[in-house]
Amino acid sequence: MEQFIVSARKYRPTTFEDVVGQRAITKTLENAIANNHLAQALLFTGPRGVGKTTCARILAKKINEDDTQQTDEDFAFNIFELDAASNNSVDDIRNLTDQVRIPPQVGNYKVYIIDEVHMLSTAAFNAFLKTLEEPPKHAIFILATTEKHKIIPTILSRCQIFDFRRINVQDIKEHLAKIALSEGINAEDDALHIIAQKADGALRDALSTFDRVVSFSGKELTREAVTENLNVLDYNWFFQVTDLLLENNIPEVLLTYNTILSKGFDGQHFVMGLGSHFRDLLVCHNQETIPLLEVGEQVKAMYLEQSKKASKAFLIQGIDLTNTCDLNYKNSQNQRLLVELCLMQLASLTFEGQKKKYSASVKTQNRIVPPSYFESEAQQTKPSNTAKPTETAPTENKVEEPQSEPESEKSTTQETPVETNTPSSQPTQDEKPRDEKPSATPPSKKVNPRITASVPVSALSIKSIQERQKLKQEALAKQKQNRQLPTDSFTQDEMVAAWNAYAEIVEKQGKFNLLSHLTMNTPILKGETIHLEYPNQTIKKELEFEKTKLLQYLRKKLNNHKIDLDIVVNETVKKKYAYSPREKYEQLKKTNPLLDRLKDEFDLNL
Repeated sequence: MEQFIVSARKYRPTTFEDVVGQRAITKTLENAIANNHLAQALLFTGPRGVGKTTCARILAKKINEDDTQQTDEDFAFNIFELDAASNNSVDDIRNLTDQVRIPPQVGNYKVYIIDEVHMLSTAAFNAFLKTLEEPPKHAIFILATTEKHKIIPTILSRCQIFDFRRINVQDIKEHLAKIALSEGINAEDDALHIIAQKADGALRDALSTFDRVVSFSGKELTREAVTENLNVLDYNWFFQVTDLLLENNIPEVLLTYNTILSKGFDGQHFVMGLGSHFRDLLVCHNQETIPLLEVGEQVKAMYLEQSKKASKAFLIQGIDLTNTCDLNYKNSQNQRLLVELCLMQLASLTFEGQKKKYSASVKTQNRIVPPSYFESEAQQTKPSNTAKPTETAPTENKVEEPQSEPESEKSTTQETPVETNTPSSQPTQDEKPRDEKPSATPPSKKVNPRITASVPVSALSIKSIQERQKLKQEALAKQKQNRQLPTDSFTQDEMVAAWNAYAEIVEKQGKFNLLSHLTMNTPILKGETIHLEYPNQTIKKELEFEKTKLLQYLRKKLNNHKIDLDIVVNETVKKKYAYSPREKYEQLKKTNPLLDRLKDEFDLNL
């Protein structure tokens, strides 16, 4: 069986014309050789798989060529390749400098290619400095690295630096097409494009991926085979999901996402791909930006067709939502629900079809609110023009109306004043700023409190309707709380009875220390304030911790919400102690010592 040679070795360029995607560098090197203007120390830097070592080998062969050699001469005796990853000590560099002194036997130059030069130690770099700065006339050094920042500045200053760039997708795809043609492989344009994208600018990676996919699919290289082998989400999934989002088909969107997950794809990978899909659709809306669409011709036609269905506003909001989902994905405890919520929000953007399409988006407190949201609110709050100006609304109805409606507030100020106990000829001071407020601030600039809702929902969804109803209920509940609370009168005895009732509750809870403080002195009622005196600051602080619960109980018990508690420290107050039966017995025994003898005679127990 004939040994297989990978494409990266089989199709390695042998001339500068064959190098892909580095035309500026290869042209510079060719001119330098032709004009005898080549530096003796070169540094090739750039990402992996872009042709650094290949250009070094071509250069080493090119500078030794003349009319006397054969065309297939490789000058192997003149080219020395050193792997700095395994030869990074000072001794290795000393051996290299010793070899440099010997002139070449064939050709004009000895070329030393040091790959991964950033792996040399600092001592090895320092040992190499003098030779690199003043090498023999027959020696040329070519250093190659992927991490230029790790090379010490003294080495960089002695080299002529060539920065290799990543190879673009189009160049890689064209090179793969040539190889497929020479190998007799029928490859689809979209299939080669996916391989080129997956390579991320590295031609060697693209050739390795090409070999793998060809082993999987044989002589017919299709887009389906490439996406299956490389575990890449096919474009068709994103086209299908976008169509469902534009149709507001939330159930089918969730089922499609479940199918994608069942195939082993990551949710974040799907969200990122969907955001990129929206970006590509947005690019298709302008003829000048269509070249930014890096896809095959067949897929480009699909993008142009679907971009006609999706509006710019939908795509911009879609990119924002998918980007937010992508940023929050890693920190989410329920990642699947996060993506599904994003999909449901996307499906709600074009609810009710063409009638309610969003033309723009407004950023309000880290959420996007469509303009139609404000329009629908204004229509709901706009007062009727048929109302008679002489009608006066009852005071109770004005209390129950939400204070956040700007239009209703405006109509109220233009009608007859609400307060009936104020003479119309002498308006109160409270009415004056109320009349001046609408003139100072136009109704159109007032902030609608519904916009500040913390839940980002579409203005046309069921969730939005529920949110409006919830906000109205909260506004009514807040107004009810602001109504006047009961303030029934009560006597000292009623207050003491309620106080003792609370003390019994404390005793049942086992808080005997607090019970001692509550029963130490009798509270005194002065108006609606309860006064207490304690001998030290410690007791005051302990009672203040219980003050909120105590006042809540007393206000409810006595039906008066103006009750307050005033605790004063008076060190002259004598503390009343609650003695236990044992302590009482000890006091009695001090008064009458025979009490202890009586207890022993009759065998009594406490």
